[in-house]
Amino acid sequence: MPKPSLVVAALAACLFFASLASCSATMPATGSLERTMEHAVDGQQYNYLLEVPDAAERPEAGWPILIFLHGAGERGDDLERVRFHGPPKLVTEVPELGRCVLAAPQCPADEWWQISSLRAFVEELLERTDVDPDRVYLTGLSVGGYATWNLLAAYPDVFAAAVPICGGGQMGRVFPDFPNGFRLEALLEAKHVPVRAFHGELDPIFPPVESTMLVEALQAAGGDAEVTVYAGVEHDSWTETYANLDLYTWLFAQSR
Repeated sequence: MPKPSLVVAALAACLFFASLASCSATMPATGSLERTMEHAVDGQQYNYLLEVPDAAERPEAGWPILIFLHGAGERGDDLERVRFHGPPKLVTEVPELGRCVLAAPQCPADEWWQISSLRAFVEELLERTDVDPDRVYLTGLSVGGYATWNLLAAYPDVFAAAVPICGGGQMGRVFPDFPNGFRLEALLEAKHVPVRAFHGELDPIFPPVESTMLVEALQAAGGDAEVTVYAGVEHDSWTETYANLDLYTWLFAQSR
């Protein structure tokens, strides 16, 4: 029978290594990482890209975090597709993106963003990464723009600012067969969240009224919301938007 001192030592060692494992789960390494959600929610378990800055430069309150939601063309199981557009593509070119945690989930092929699944994803990020909960930012393009509006409406107290691009609220207005639980009244509960929306004037897929009507509703309710409609631009209103360095200066100055 082992001596009590040896048993205590073994238990201590087990606790020590368990604590290391726990720390590694909540403190991802610096750099460009690929991760998977811990649990599936409503049938979706997202793979995602995670860009983590150098720990030596960490702000006292934790890193700001930017969550990016891609469009329909980047769905699937190849995470490199998520780098086709937006912040994941520009992460080495925009200095502000190197000073935040950037999280970019991938929607499975032939599926659409589920708001409950995205909420679970955001909660997992806040638990497992060293971020400032008062500086959680949200952006997305096309169907990711719709998901941005919908996630903001469903969970109005999570985000410090949102940047929806060529999106809208009720996708069923454009595609009648698309199921959607968006409610304008719920979005108005997020009127305290600053929003900067962008849309192309000639967008043939999602007309700009999808953005302007939501911004006008927020403004009428006293919210801090603005929309930019690019003259002569069709669906790709994201390239110009994400290339604008002033956008990031504004975004990362916001706090919940």
